[in-house]
Amino acid sequence: MRIAVLISGGVDSAVVVHKLYSEGHELHLFYIRIGMDNGESDCSAEEDIDFCRMIARKYGLPLTIVPLQDEYWEHVIGYSLRTVAKGLTPHPDMMCNKLIKFGFFEERFGKDFDKTATGHYASIVERDGRLCLGTAKDPVKDQTDFLAQLSQQQIDHILFPLGEMTKSEVRNIAREANLPNAARKDSQGICFLGKIDYNDFLRRHLGEKPGDIIELETGRLLGTHKGFWFHTIGQRKGLGLSGGPWFVVRKDPAANILFVSKGYDTPRQYGRLIFVEEMDWIGPAPDKREIRLAFKTRHTPDFSYGTIKILDNGSLLLTSETDIQGIAPGQFLILYTEDRAICLGSGMIGQISGDSET
Repeated sequence: MRIAVLISGGVDSAVVVHKLYSEGHELHLFYIRIGMDNGESDCSAEEDIDFCRMIARKYGLPLTIVPLQDEYWEHVIGYSLRTVAKGLTPHPDMMCNKLIKFGFFEERFGKDFDKTATGHYASIVERDGRLCLGTAKDPVKDQTDFLAQLSQQQIDHILFPLGEMTKSEVRNIAREANLPNAARKDSQGICFLGKIDYNDFLRRHLGEKPGDIIELETGRLLGTHKGFWFHTIGQRKGLGLSGGPWFVVRKDPAANILFVSKGYDTPRQYGRLIFVEEMDWIGPAPDKREIRLAFKTRHTPDFSYGTIKILDNGSLLLTSETDIQGIAPGQFLILYTEDRAICLGSGMIGQISGDSET
């Protein structure tokens, strides 16, 4: 097959190149440049590209640098800033995969190849006559929650060669193949920020706006904050309050107020009902109106279970079997089959309810 391989300079995508090359496929390597060059980022793009060039030379493969900074800024960073400014919790990695790697790149380059391969820890499996987004062998590294906004058309054109490997197996292959980045550390955080502090980035674009921190149960004023956008639902650290622990349990963006509740076991942190206004299914929506599924609301190796009810207007209500901590509007609910093998899709969390006011 003719395969476009998205590489990052890291060990995962390098092992993808090694594996596909060893299988005899015709490969073209691509590096997507997303970091801004105007002081808005501190991305290690040049170092990444150097490693990409070393991999390309090692296997005698073409490498193309694809500039998608403007698209990334508008559709990922712009989305993130708009979401935070509304008091919601953004998911930039999910938007990057949907709109940049498997969106703009596919439209301009990937369509000329049989498949596009990446170093994501996920798998493509066939079930009921169609290709599905499957979870990875390594539950800690599984990245299906970052890929859950992809469409069926995108899934049909993707390869995830690392899906049946653990991270330790990937490292071993890299060492045995003498890859130049075999010992390179994994990147952390949002790529375009690099070493720039996330709060500093928000301060640069959204500024500061002092507001009150209020205890939800009593209405007591506890302190002040510098802007609700610096804080997320479920957050404990960084509030500057004594006598805690205190957790952010609600935000009022219009009034610029943070509501907090005290104690590790405060019920205000938890909820069991999750409402999604519009669910994006990768394949067909379930036939049944009510069905038990596995789910996640954040990047974690652990799954929770609950029953979804598809409402007449197409919205979705999930009732969790256990308490879920820190449910936040703007987060995504990611749904899986009950056996946790297939990611079914995702939807942005809207109105939240629980056993107690949240």
